[in-house]
Amino acid sequence: MKFTSLILITAMVVTIVGAKPPHIVFILADDYGFHDIGYHSHIAKTPNLDMLAANGTKLENYYVQPICTPTRSQLMSGRYQIHTGLQHGIIWPPQPHCLPLTDPTLADKLKEAGHSTHAVGKWHLGIYKKACWPTRRGFDSYFGYLTAGEDYYSHKRGCGMPDFPTCKQWYGLDLYDNEQATWDYQQEYSTFLFVNKSKTIITSHDKSKSLFLYLPLQAVHSPLEVPQKYKDLYPNITDKARQTYLGMVSCMDEGIGNITQHLIDEGLWNETLIIFSTDNGGQIHEGGNNWPLRGWKGSLWEGGTHGAGFVTGGALPQKQCGTVNQELIHVSDWFPTIVYGVAGWNLNGTSLDGFNQWPAISMHTSDRSYKLFLCSDGQPSLRQELVHNIDPLFAPARLSGNKWTAPSVFNSSIRAAIRVGDWKLITGNPGNGSWISPPEDGTPSVHPHEPTTKHLWLFNIKEDPNEYFDLSDKRTDKVKELFDRLSYYYKGAVPVSYPGGDPNCNPALHNNTWTNWE
Repeated sequence: MKFTSLILITAMVVTIVGAKPPHIVFILADDYGFHDIGYHSHIAKTPNLDMLAANGTKLENYYVQPICTPTRSQLMSGRYQIHTGLQHGIIWPPQPHCLPLTDPTLADKLKEAGHSTHAVGKWHLGIYKKACWPTRRGFDSYFGYLTAGEDYYSHKRGCGMPDFPTCKQWYGLDLYDNEQATWDYQQEYSTFLFVNKSKTIITSHDKSKSLFLYLPLQAVHSPLEVPQKYKDLYPNITDKARQTYLGMVSCMDEGIGNITQHLIDEGLWNETLIIFSTDNGGQIHEGGNNWPLRGWKGSLWEGGTHGAGFVTGGALPQKQCGTVNQELIHVSDWFPTIVYGVAGWNLNGTSLDGFNQWPAISMHTSDRSYKLFLCSDGQPSLRQELVHNIDPLFAPARLSGNKWTAPSVFNSSIRAAIRVGDWKLITGNPGNGSWISPPEDGTPSVHPHEPTTKHLWLFNIKEDPNEYFDLSDKRTDKVKELFDRLSYYYKGAVPVSYPGGDPNCNPALHNNTWTNWE
């Protein structure tokens, strides 16, 4: 692979022709820090991402979830995790659990709309029965791994579930071509592998149909592994974890550039909309960084939830190229935005927490030849409120027999966060609230010392995006207003689903692979 310059994109004239909806490429980067994309940092070498974003619209008030499964579940379902039972943690390989099968996925709806649907990369929405797998959830094809993470070269992993010690020594392959485990790609670096598979899909695609390519990359999740030449791009970074991580970032950037160039070479660029998103904050213990935001992956602070994202491509109204969008947008919004706003397909009464944000993103009225028809001259976001999460199992929950129980009434010890307008309320234990500067920066990190009894914070995110000034004592009126909203959502939440591990998942029982056991 080689770095691909996208300079030629700036000279392209967007021409929107034909009646079919545009092709959609959705790229999801894993554990990618807010600070670690070039246009947020002078250190990260991401020329392709920077060029794509510069020729699109950057989403600078965009939110995801603090960890992997919840973001992916909300992208695929358009529903808050409090409405799918996925409030607590991630889905571990031995858990008999998956994204609820009762509601359609984003891929289901786009397939209804006539798209060819393909997924390449990380699934992480449950494996215990095949009904949970991508090929049974609306995708025509799938190539990738079903669990949370693995070795970039061997494509094998251990169990990792902390509260299921039985599985501590389990180890197996997790790489699938559709529903068949494949051992054919040992020692092929996953970023290269997934990019090449994506290019094959683009090449073989029937151009008379619309394409939906979902690319949830393994990069830049741990383990920290990348070919040496990418580390060598950062000779002055002395922190080895940081150097390797940044090398992984640049390798990912190169791969995205190659996919973009392939869309151009295949004549699809002018009809393609690309959406790029992170899945959660960067993991500072594995080289990532979210400076100047507070906190990191797994926390309810901005560093765990404020995503990096943009929309670009030849199908984006030209008026939007080179813009910055400050409207409040959440990962759950992509479902209705893509299905209804971009593809022009009826949602048919699907229960959603997301909003169609295409009017807020496109700001376009002059060209109606595509089904990008729900457009406007700068409509504001339909989202005025955002439930980051309510997790009653994080701190006050207790284990009773084999069932988790939680408080019947919402209280401030429950880990939760909500945004209403410019205001954000956090309750319970939000995770580490430090401001961690990049190791190469030389700026001192700040580690606040707050009493362990504190379980309430209030911030005005518009005025204080880095969460320096807790206003919970001064604005008790806002505390009550947002607390009441959390209580309302808590009453309407479905029970948390977090089952124990099942020994029947052991890869030794399944030809040393992680697979379904029901």
